[in-house]
Amino acid sequence: MYRRLAYTIIIVFILVLGLSNAAFAELSVGVKKGDWIEYQVSYTGSPTAGHDINWARMEMLDVQGTNITVKITSRYPNGTTENITSNLNLKTGQLIDDFIIPANLKSGDTFYDQNLGNVTISKAEQHEYAGATRTVLYASTSQNTYVWDQATGVSVEGTAQTSEYSIHTIVEDTNMWQPSGGLNAALVGLIAVLALIIVVMIIVAVLYYRRRAPKITEK
Repeated sequence: MYRRLAYTIIIVFILVLGLSNAAFAELSVGVKKGDWIEYQVSYTGSPTAGHDINWARMEMLDVQGTNITVKITSRYPNGTTENITSNLNLKTGQLIDDFIIPANLKSGDTFYDQNLGNVTISKAEQHEYAGATRTVLYASTSQNTYVWDQATGVSVEGTAQTSEYSIHTIVEDTNMWQPSGGLNAALVGLIAVLALIIVVMIIVAVLYYRRRAPKITEK
């Protein structure tokens, strides 16, 4: 009897663990170490200290599972800059100002933010950001509107509105995608490999036919 009970407990534990792993696997991380994105920031009114910036850059210092370490550089109108290193976790909802959310979400999907609770994607559209047409996701709260790149989960535009000021942020440059009309880095690499293969084949063919060609002897 006790042995059967033990087997039942083990089976239930394995099933629960499997469901947990499956849920974790569904949470897609779209950024990697070395990715960066830069923003133009404008505002009206009188923003509070720390929000009165005109440019920002976010760089991924490390990505381990759903944990993402980012360095955020902010520039103020007087030219001074400030660097902050923050840790994000897409699984626990530690997203700060929703800089990065899970990748490949769709309209109607939700993600968890520990400050806002479950946030629902309201729609998905295609628009141009940083020179390329991207599929982007939208969500909003009472004071903020958000736009994220679907493939990476990174914020590309946002607006914060209070009674004293409003702030608008929009991406101006990134290394996570190429401007439309430019060659993708992977495509460039593939072309280079194919060109190298063709050169090697030509050299091999020339050497082969030289060895096979009949030798002409002088009489």
